[in-house]
Amino acid sequence: MTTEIWQWGLIIVSSLILFFLSPLAKSTDQFFKATHRKKAPNALWLTGSLIISWIFAKSITNAANLGLDYGIVGGVAYAGYYLSFAVAGILIYQIRVKGGFKSIHEFLTTKFGKGAMALFSILIAIRLFNEVWSNTIVIGTYFGDQGSAPYYWAILVFTALTLAYAIKGGLSSSIFTDVIQMVLFSVLLIVILGVIFSSGEFTVTEAATSGVWSFELGLNLFFAAIIQSFSYPFHDPVLTDRAFLSSPKVTRKSFLWASVLGALCIVLFSLIGVYAQTQGMKGQAAVEVGKAFGIVILLVINFIMITSAASTLDSTFSSFSKLLAVDLKMGNNLTFGRASMAVIAIIGTIPVFLDAEILSATTISGTMVIGLTPVFVFWNKKVPKISFHLSVICGLVFGLLLVFKIFPHSLIFTEGKYADLLWVNVWGIILCIILYIAPSWIKK
Repeated sequence: MTTEIWQWGLIIVSSLILFFLSPLAKSTDQFFKATHRKKAPNALWLTGSLIISWIFAKSITNAANLGLDYGIVGGVAYAGYYLSFAVAGILIYQIRVKGGFKSIHEFLTTKFGKGAMALFSILIAIRLFNEVWSNTIVIGTYFGDQGSAPYYWAILVFTALTLAYAIKGGLSSSIFTDVIQMVLFSVLLIVILGVIFSSGEFTVTEAATSGVWSFELGLNLFFAAIIQSFSYPFHDPVLTDRAFLSSPKVTRKSFLWASVLGALCIVLFSLIGVYAQTQGMKGQAAVEVGKAFGIVILLVINFIMITSAASTLDSTFSSFSKLLAVDLKMGNNLTFGRASMAVIAIIGTIPVFLDAEILSATTISGTMVIGLTPVFVFWNKKVPKISFHLSVICGLVFGLLLVFKIFPHSLIFTEGKYADLLWVNVWGIILCIILYIAPSWIKK
């Protein structure tokens, strides 16, 4: 039996199992709020759901490739994004407890008006759109070269099967399957690392001492990730939707644990790339390591990608559905919720055919939303409504400077890859904070 048949079997069988196990949502509370027997998710379920919904196929692919490029420094650099959980957990706890708000949209509408909520909704719709294609193309690369027929078919079938069980239960399905997927991810990761370290070609010391702790070789990305962590989580409804499901204390506890454990998972997965570096491998680190160890390990790595991509994809469908139906009040019913899932699945798949790159989905969207930093860090500071728009639009402008590579080189003070990313974020966030606070100074 060929590798490809086994891979197809993994996608189809795992998706069908999740479909039959997923709860059927019969009410809008079950579909949009994941209530089960009128109970919210507990700390363990919520922590597991948070971690696996953020350990995207895109993320672990990037982590492995950064391990290949920069050693353990690359893995730690990418893990910097997981500070986002701690930031969001602490700030959203304050917004809920001290502010009394029941959602991000309620907070923004109350403080900055409907125009601010509309702009914010556009930002998170772009984020959700990016999540679809940037995760499914990872699955495609295990079936064929980018642009080949098997590559496209794998993406289309995987997206359709994940959509099927997401439509069945909405956010209830998403959180229920997240826990299964988190357990699978943990077991499969242990298997992969066990095989690598028992091969006799790689030691813990080699892993820990790989890479150079310099800006040129990974730290540019690390500090950019830390800066973006103060805005990045708030434009991700996959994360923020889960911040309002359970009690404030349970939520804060879950988010802090998810920050530590999520970062650890990313660093551990980057060891696959570090191993690839020691063996002189080139290309996609996870794919090459899988091939080097034979069909079983290739299938295990393939399955871990399917697991993590599915967990993110079903969460993306659920969050987009809730955004339109509940937050924007376009149709709070099951039919509309399910139809909107199908819409984002179709629209989000279009970039697959346009040769997009996966790391850009994180770094560029992360820069475009740095204007949200003062909005949430200074959430209880009284400022005019214009402050929101000035800060957010400033962030978007800096994001475009990065996209079109027109940021002045004289303002970049480190060398190497991601230097422009780091300094666009440094200068951008300084200006966003000034523009956010300035109107209240002028008013006084």
